[in-house]
Amino acid sequence: MAEFGHRSVMPAEVLALLSPRAGGVYVDGTLGGAGHGRMILEASAPDGILIGFDRDPEALAAARERLAPYGNRVKFVRSNYATMAESLAELGVDAIDGFLLDLGVSSHQLDTAERGFSFQVDAPLDMRMDPESGATAADLVNELSSDELARIIREYGEERWAKRIASFIVKMREEHGAIESTLQLVDCVKGAIPRGAWEERIHPATRTFQALRIAVNDELGSLERGLAAGIELLATGGRGVVISFHSLEDRIVKNVFRRYAQGCTCPKMLPRCVCGGKPRARVLTGKPVMAGADEIAENSRARSAKVRAVEKL
Repeated sequence: MAEFGHRSVMPAEVLALLSPRAGGVYVDGTLGGAGHGRMILEASAPDGILIGFDRDPEALAAARERLAPYGNRVKFVRSNYATMAESLAELGVDAIDGFLLDLGVSSHQLDTAERGFSFQVDAPLDMRMDPESGATAADLVNELSSDELARIIREYGEERWAKRIASFIVKMREEHGAIESTLQLVDCVKGAIPRGAWEERIHPATRTFQALRIAVNDELGSLERGLAAGIELLATGGRGVVISFHSLEDRIVKNVFRRYAQGCTCPKMLPRCVCGGKPRARVLTGKPVMAGADEIAENSRARSAKVRAVEKL
């Protein structure tokens, strides 16, 4: 197994917003290399508890090793954080003092060629965060209709050439057989997007790969379910912090936080509230927190990161 390398984004800002304390119970829904997890454990010493979720067995193995010094203060769950409520119930936990979600693909997953996340090296077209379950990116590319592929690439990749890319994918698989490797797909996407439309700083396959990864791992559905579960589980004064890396994720986070903070769901034309809904949370970040120039210079992943936080009332 390759060493699990992953640099945590905006660690000081995340820790300040989460505000861990001794004796608290915290969930890291995307444990990864345990960079943030270790900070939470340090800040909640001597008896704070961390429950770490990850679908990736390599991530969990690395986290177990790195967090071994914290002994029974850490519990590990191999699952999607969207199952937070059920998984915590099995552990006998019915309330938490904070949760953290660091979304997207990790540096390790991108750098491990055989996982198929990267468009820079040739590898099987996989992209599953849990490499032992679910459909692969190759399954989607070779089995879905042109219309469905176009929808995924347009909605999840925000790719304006989605329809043309989808038609090229279908044509390639009909004429040359199954598309099984990352570079086969890259060549297809490059052929679909006119050379003059390639962007200077973005690889032409970036958005298509993002879209397929999101679809394979149900990332946006998981985010909706996981956020709701996390906020419901928060004790009064407990906080939820989310780091997102593209507009689709950030929009979901903003809207879910706003929904819990709003309370009333009555139509605006009504003169007064009749639903009786009360705000259940307070948004701590009117605008998302962004990384500073120094951090971006050291960690390019931080450039697109946005941090939002909420506090349970």
